[in-house]
Amino acid sequence: MATSCCVYIGDELARYGFGDGHPFGPDRMGAFWREAQAAGVDSKVNLCAPVSAPRETIERFHTPDYVDRVIEQSQSGAGYLDCGDTPAYPGIYESACVVVGTVLDAVARLLADECRHGFVPIAGLHHARRDSAAGFCVFNDCGVAIETLREEYGLQRIAYVDIDAHHGDGVFYAFESDPALVFVDLHEDGRYLYPGTGAGEETGRGAARGLKLNIPMAPEATDADFLQAWEQAEAFLERHRPEFILFQCGADSIAGDPITHLRYSPAAHRHAATRLVELANRHCPGRVLALGGGGYNRSNLALAWTAVCEVLSAS
Repeated sequence: MATSCCVYIGDELARYGFGDGHPFGPDRMGAFWREAQAAGVDSKVNLCAPVSAPRETIERFHTPDYVDRVIEQSQSGAGYLDCGDTPAYPGIYESACVVVGTVLDAVARLLADECRHGFVPIAGLHHARRDSAAGFCVFNDCGVAIETLREEYGLQRIAYVDIDAHHGDGVFYAFESDPALVFVDLHEDGRYLYPGTGAGEETGRGAARGLKLNIPMAPEATDADFLQAWEQAEAFLERHRPEFILFQCGADSIAGDPITHLRYSPAAHRHAATRLVELANRHCPGRVLALGGGGYNRSNLALAWTAVCEVLSAS
């Protein structure tokens, strides 16, 4: 019988991060795991080790030219992989491969019924594009997972749900015309926050028109605002009956994050996780894979991700 939840912890995964005071530092996983242990989550989950993805798997989403560039700058450790947010460092290619590989290992475990739910704290790098890095994100593990779910496992209704303060533009635009992806994103209004995208009018193109739901939230939005918006998101997901749910649960939407302006509490993350598990139980044998995403106040991310894990481990 499947265990309830697999959680991935290991130095190889924690290593994805940037030093010199960068908001996305390599200490983020440790901050979460200390809180999770204090809450007793470690005794309720199946701990799994990180896994590295081979290049050919990463190229399910990313272009070979871009992968070449990451390898080159990983060797030199010089420059930026985007316009100034994502610095290269020696070994960044290997670290980014671990993020992708760990997410795909979780996908495989869920689809083999080894566990019903999964959580990967250092993952959900939703800004990376097929041909470039962006916003602290080198490889888009979400995008590789979506391509893998479709190509390797034959799923046709994959749900991607994102409550990070930043719009998941790297996922949205890569699959804007793809009817296999049901996309739901509650994020701070792009008029006030990077990357400036995700307007409510962006609902998909061509065969995917109407399969994408962007819900911009006003700066200073609270739990009450989130709960109201969540009703729309949940009804949208219910109509489309997903076969697998990817849940990007970035904690930078919680009050006190240093680079965003939303004012949720960890209760918003707990609510979203609870409702997604209930929806998954109806439509896709419980398959919810949560990805940590953003979050730059260490206490906030620790509390939010622990709340998500508490839900996943109890369901």
